[in-house]
Amino acid sequence: MDMKVLLTTFGMIFLAELGDKTQVATFLFAAGNRSRAAVFVGSASALILTSLLAVLFGSVVGRIVPPIYIKIGAGVLFILLGLWMVLFPGGK
Repeated sequence: MDMKVLLTTFGMIFLAELGDKTQVATFLFAAGNRSRAAVFVGSASALILTSLLAVLFGSVVGRIVPPIYIKIGAGVLFILLGLWMVLFPGGK
């Protein structure tokens, strides 16, 4: 196992997940339920499954599309979504 990839992935995902809507939803479930173990197992299982799907899909796409195009596409999509949220905030 490549420790550099492991630690880089852990660090980036950990920082990206701090304070996001998934963490807030988990916080609210834990605050509203006595079974905190069930909330933990449910949220951890969901994160594991979504990560598995991302790894499987990413490995397939990575064989077809060169990584540089994936990075460029992700960057462009990120910018477009940011602009969309600024221009169309969706509030009442």
